[in-house]
Amino acid sequence: MERNSSLWKNLLDEHPVCTAWKQEAEGAIYHLASILFVVGFMGGSGFFGLLYVFSLLGLGFLCSAVWAWVDVCAADIFSWNFILFVICFMQFVHIAYQVRSITFSREFQVLYSSLFQPLGITLPVFRTIALSSEVVTLEKEHCYAMQGKTSIDKLSLLVSGRIRVTVDGEFLHYIFPFQFLDSPEWDSLRPTEEGIFQVTLTAETDCRYVSWRRKKLYLLFAQHRYISRLFSVLIGSDIADKLYALNDRVYIGKRYHCDIRLPNFYQMSSPEIPRSPLTEHFRNSRLHCDK
Repeated sequence: MERNSSLWKNLLDEHPVCTAWKQEAEGAIYHLASILFVVGFMGGSGFFGLLYVFSLLGLGFLCSAVWAWVDVCAADIFSWNFILFVICFMQFVHIAYQVRSITFSREFQVLYSSLFQPLGITLPVFRTIALSSEVVTLEKEHCYAMQGKTSIDKLSLLVSGRIRVTVDGEFLHYIFPFQFLDSPEWDSLRPTEEGIFQVTLTAETDCRYVSWRRKKLYLLFAQHRYISRLFSVLIGSDIADKLYALNDRVYIGKRYHCDIRLPNFYQMSSPEIPRSPLTEHFRNSRLHCDK
């Protein structure tokens, strides 16, 4: 402790104390560098935020280097500021190259600006998601999936057009752009399970959708937990929207439709099938509302 205290005491004693301050201010280049530093550190995150920060900090270090060369005439101050300027410039070029290299087709651009960008998803993350998918065209009146025949082996997101969902030929609801085509089927199966569609999905117009193969998407989830959580939220929200769309289809005449496009649910069309108290309560509530 005594050695440490004596060391600090010697450093303080040997350090010259400012007895007289300069009366004149530094030149405009020094003050410009300080302003650039202040404004530069106000940058945000993300690619464009980094471009903003490194561009202004680089200019600030360049101004400091010029000030050290012209006004102070100090080689060490000039060297450090010039080195920091070069580092900022290299970082700016590297980030600009990354931003320029990230290009997408029209469908992915629309998908990013409409769905992923509002959630704060960065371009590199979306690029990882896009590289694992493919864009597919579905012509009018062609089926994406057929009830009891098509296996559940992918996850698709509609970009343009409209899809009609039916079960046993009866209309359930529509799927509109930026909604998943098969989110209930996807959510109903574990990664090791297999299944088939319980509904038929038919294109009412010419459609374009982005599709991810099931195994490839699970591999992506294993490598990027953030993407896994993102899709979990998107799929959960999409299923909730479909449930609301089916709300008006629950009671039609004497038939009670509990098929919400999940294999665990089924149609109860026969009046003789025993119903749970919850079903009876829901039925009575609907009858009261219809009256």
